[in-house]
Order: sequence, then structure tokens, then C-alpha cells
Amino acid sequence: MPKKSKPKKADINNRFRFLYLLLLLLFLFSTFCCLSTAAEIEDPNPLRLQKEIKRFSWQDAKNSYPAQAVLFVGSSSIYTWKTAQDFPTLPVINRGFGGSQISDLNYYYDVVVKKYKPARIIFYCGDNDVAAGKDTTQILADFRTFTSRLKKDLPHTSLLFLAIKPSPLRWQLWDKMSQTNRAITDYCKGSGLCTFLDTATPLFNSTDLPDKGLFAEDGLHLNTDGYTIWNNLLTPYLMKTENQQL
Repeated sequence: MPKKSKPKKADINNRFRFLYLLLLLLFLFSTFCCLSTAAEIEDPNPLRLQKEIKRFSWQDAKNSYPAQAVLFVGSSSIYTWKTAQDFPTLPVINRGFGGSQISDLNYYYDVVVKKYKPARIIFYCGDNDVAAGKDTTQILADFRTFTSRLKKDLPHTSLLFLAIKPSPLRWQLWDKMSQTNRAITDYCKGSGLCTFLDTATPLFNSTDLPDKGLFAEDGLHLNTDGYTIWNNLLTPYLMKTENQQL
């Protein structure tokens, strides 16, 4: 019988190269699929919030709103904040609406931000974005859209981003929330379009967990004590003169 020829060294090397390239392509493909899936979280339908927006229009029709105001805008943590009571000497406008994400603020930007031409904006949103499964990249992209529009339309308006808070109800999401906070901190520092205020750290207790004594019964929203902490953190910024930057 004829002897079987041994595979040449070059053939073996070619096979290893082929297998290496195949594994590399599979890895890159799976990574791309994961990234694509993360980016495919759809924005919620902004029309679900029309009732809230109509409420704002009704308030504006009934009462005049102040010029050069401090505009509090964002999700339910803004809505439940008694801003006019807590900052009685300031021209405050509160345009918080429950369940909102940053994409909603972008959709209703003209009617909840631009029309008021505020001197300062206090921004709290992103909590619901993380809870909806959006990743840091998507949330930051939405916030960049907001800041870009604000810079174009109201270049002299200062923007203060309040850190996404830790809460007992959403504690399992804190790693993603803190990652988003870090990304927005870096963006604010690098862009010069906003300022980041750490309103999250003071809500932890001595065991590095959210202090339940600062939250309402739902474990998500702040109670009076929690808002007192935010008020104290925010007051130094709000008391600065118009010629000073936040």
C-alpha cells in the first residue's frame, strides 16, 4: 500500500490562520450584534405625555411666566419637587412630567424649554432611560442633542445636570446609572455646555446603600428630607449672580 504523505508545514500553518480568522470574525460579529441590540431600544411614544404638556399650556395661559427664569425640567423627580416653595426668592418654572425620558424632553423641547428663554436650567432626567434598558451611549447621545439645541437657541442659558440618583427601588440598576453619570460628567467637562452636580452621593447611608429615610414609600422618589439635601446642594449655584457661571 502507498504510504500516506504527511501534511506539509505550510498547509498546517494555513489551516491555523484560517481557523484564527474564522474565530476572529465570529467574535467581531457577535460583538457587533450585541452593540446593535443595545442601540435598538426604541424611544417611548412621546404622545403618551400630551396630557401633561396640555397642562403646561393651560398654566401658561392662566398665569404669566417670569422672564430670565430658573427652569426645572425633567422627570417626576422634578415634578414632585416643590421648587417654588423651596426657592421662594427666585423666578422658578417647574416643567417636570412623570415617566419622561431625555428623548421626550427633546421631542417637547420647544414647548417645555425654548419658549421660556430661561436664564438657567436645572435638568434631572435619565433615571427612566436606564430603567427602560437604554445604555450609556444612547442616553448620552440624547443628552448631547439637548445641549446642542440649547446652545444654538439659547447660548447664554446655563445648564446644570443633576446626577441620576440611587434609589432602593432601582438599586439593581445603579452600576449602569453611575456609568451614565460618569459619562455625562466627562461630557460636561469636555464640551463646556453644561455643569454636572453630584446629587447622588449624599443619598447614600454609611453602608453605601441608598438611605431609605430619604425616600418616599415607593422607594423611587425623594421625600421631604431627600429634597432638603438637594436644596442645600443646589442653593449655592442658584445664588450666584447672572455674571457668574455655574
